[in-house]
Order: sequence, then structure tokens, then C-alpha cells
Amino acid sequence: MAKPKNTVERGRIRWIVFREGDTWYGVALEFNLVVEADHPQTALFELHSAIEGYLEAVKSARMRPIVLNQQPDFEYALLWKLLNAKRVHSRSGTQARARISPQQVFSFGTVPQHA
Repeated sequence: MAKPKNTVERGRIRWIVFREGDTWYGVALEFNLVVEADHPQTALFELHSAIEGYLEAVKSARMRPIVLNQQPDFEYALLWKLLNAKRVHSRSGTQARARISPQQVFSFGTVPQHA
């Protein structure tokens, strides 16, 4: 499956909300955007607010679309792959190398991005 190309007008952003210790993190993979919070719902809300702010900043500064299509951190890309492959209970070598396990994930998905 080819990675979608985001533009200022449209695209899709992959996101994950997960826990490490007592802290919850929200990550927008294509933007390399990370927020942290004390509760998963707060992390999810703040992540989506950060995504909206990021898009507005890109539009107002008339930045090139490359900032909307960044290469995600390897660990987040690996976690996304594991979540979508539904290998939550698998202990493959790939999952063993992941610092964040799928069991620590509150939610994940994609959000459409429109102008």
C-alpha cells in the first residue's frame, strides 16, 4: 500500500495515542508531532488540536507540502505496522524490538485533512 501524499488541500494523517509509564502520548506520524498528557482522552484532544494548528501554520506560511509528508520516527512507524497487522499477541522479532507494545495503545486511526 502506497503512503498517501498530503497536500495543503487534502490528505490523511495517521495518529496513535499510547502510554509509557504514567504519561500518555499522542503522535501524528506524517507531521512528527508529539503531545503528552496525564490522561488518554486529553492526549487525543490535544493531538487533534495540535494537528489543526499545524495545518493552519503550514497554510498561512505557504510552506511546501514536504512538511505534511515527513518520515515518521522508526518506532512509531513500526508500532503503526504492528497495530494494523493485528499482531497484538504475536512475539515476533519485529515486535520484540519495539519499545512500545500494542498493549500500551489507547487508540489509533487516521484523520482526513481538508482545506
